Amino acid sequence: MDVLKRPFIPEDAVQYQLFLVHPDSSDAEGHERLLQQILQNILADIAPLLVEYIWQHQPFNLKYHPEKGDVPAHLGGVTEFGDNVEDEWFIVYLLKHITRTFSDVAAIVYDNDGQFLLIEAAEHLPKWLDPDSSENRVFLYQGELHILPNRTRSGEVGWPRDSVPAVGQALEMLHSHTESCLAKQPIRSALAKRLDGYPDKIQQNFHHAHCYVPPGVAVVLSRRPDLIAPAVSAFYLRDPVDLQACRTFRTFPPDTRVMTSVKFTRCLYAQLQQQSFVPDRRSGFTLPARSHPQYRAHELGMKLAHGFEILCSKSGQSSSEKEASVSSNPLWRGFLDSLKKNGYFKSELEGSVRYKELMTLAEGFFKQSVTSTHRPDIHNPGQEVLKVLEDASFSLEEIKSQEAHLPPEDSDPWLDISPQELEWLLEERGGRGVSDGTRKTTQPDEEVQEEEAGYSLIAVTQGMKNFISAMSSHEGAEIPRSCLAEPFSFDPDAVTSALDRLLGSKDDELDSDDFEDEEDDDNDVDENEEVQNGESQEQAGAEALDNLRKYMDEMDQELQSTNIGKSFTQNNKASNKADASKSSLAASSSELVEEEIQPLDVDLNLVSNLLESLASQAGLAGPASNLLQSLGIHIPPDADQS
Repeated sequence: MDVLKRPFIPEDAVQYQLFLVHPDSSDAEGHERLLQQILQNILADIAPLLVEYIWQHQPFNLKYHPEKGDVPAHLGGVTEFGDNVEDEWFIVYLLKHITRTFSDVAAIVYDNDGQFLLIEAAEHLPKWLDPDSSENRVFLYQGELHILPNRTRSGEVGWPRDSVPAVGQALEMLHSHTESCLAKQPIRSALAKRLDGYPDKIQQNFHHAHCYVPPGVAVVLSRRPDLIAPAVSAFYLRDPVDLQACRTFRTFPPDTRVMTSVKFTRCLYAQLQQQSFVPDRRSGFTLPARSHPQYRAHELGMKLAHGFEILCSKSGQSSSEKEASVSSNPLWRGFLDSLKKNGYFKSELEGSVRYKELMTLAEGFFKQSVTSTHRPDIHNPGQEVLKVLEDASFSLEEIKSQEAHLPPEDSDPWLDISPQELEWLLEERGGRGVSDGTRKTTQPDEEVQEEEAGYSLIAVTQGMKNFISAMSSHEGAEIPRSCLAEPFSFDPDAVTSALDRLLGSKDDELDSDDFEDEEDDDNDVDENEEVQNGESQEQAGAEALDNLRKYMDEMDQELQSTNIGKSFTQNNKASNKADASKSSLAASSSELVEEEIQPLDVDLNLVSNLLESLASQAGLAGPASNLLQSLGIHIPPDADQS
């Protein structure tokens, strides 16, 4: 598809669409009613997964979209996930879950990079599938990834790669040829590996920490834990104008503070923890010494208070149009009935404390996922914070009494990662990690020994030769798949054959740097005479080969007067052997050339230049390290720091 015709998607956002695979196009009103009913059922089904989820920027939301052009009526939405890419992949998990539960629904998902599901499985895709040929071909259907195959001959199932199917045509093919459209197992496995751990991963992505905050902040977070995200973002993206409101702290004065347990996502916690910030003296916030056992709780609470104060300062005056209650929404009653039918309230008695908590979470989810999609202008986190403070009645003594019963906070060693762990993660993401997904813990000395044991100069030279010998297209060089999927094994015959292909064999070599003795020259002359008596095509080839050899000889003669040859390592053994085989009848000029032109040790020069390039990178990324890593070759760090 033409890039200019693609729909605009904001950066760090994901767009998703849900279609009926076999709609009734004759009844538009009935189709809309069916989609609206499916929408209610979907929201009720995924509500238990989402009511406690904390989104980085925007929540997962669906609304009805009427038919437009060649795009049928469908359910769809856009979510900006900001810095937390896990939100994007959680949405992919939700779409797989929805298409598995509702078997007559197929989903399309993409972001500003295009079909990012295919990017995840790039190493396993067929050659014909690229960004231009993947439009309207990739679906999540019945809980699995489906790709419309490429039709190369008439009568085959699929669609030609050089044309883009309409969404309706693609859905019809997906419905009638489901098995043929099912993606290959390696592609589905790559996607399943990325989604491994859901839905349990939702809880693992949370981080609980103790924070010393004003009572108002503790009350807001106890009733609306999801408001932690806009508060952290407000602090993280603050500017000098925002900080002007934090000189007085009218909404959350720091005079009285309490200790409370706050639930973050790991992304939000990292953003808050890693920010260095000194509060304004006029704000009233003071921090204890860094050696104080509760210094981190004081620092986190101070940053949170600044974030909430910035939110409230941006809320403006109260809106003249008061937000309608959830119960007045016509979709709420059906949504609530579906929740009860799915056992969301878990046999809790209506009116109990736990029942009210679940009801509050369900109302918040409904506002985010349904109401905000119809009225995006009313979503103002600052106003929501003020509304919670206005509706909440709390006792300072009661909040302080809960400090002694706070759950333990989570440790945060996951914030720090060693170079070895980073290397392991990169290799795992590149498909070269440990096959069982486990990480072996080793001591530093053992790690060095393992690195040195796995380091092979032969692997370096052979990997480079395989890369050079690989056939590439006009789209660029490609890494041989064997380098990515198979461990290195040394075969002397294969190395010799690769060298012959790379440098030319004795019969058809093109480079005069590889020494030939006089006997070989005589043999070549005889062979050329025999070729001349052969077919005319072979004569032309031999003549071209002679011309090229003469051209290379002249180049060697010119280079002899320069210092270029001194930058290469000569093969002394080969040169001695060549000297011993010289004919005494050769001309003196030829002897001079033979003595000066010595064969190169190609492997040694290759490795030497690569190691020099790696050393000049000083441990940073560079062309040599990137190429070797892509070939699956790991070079240990230089132990000689001199």
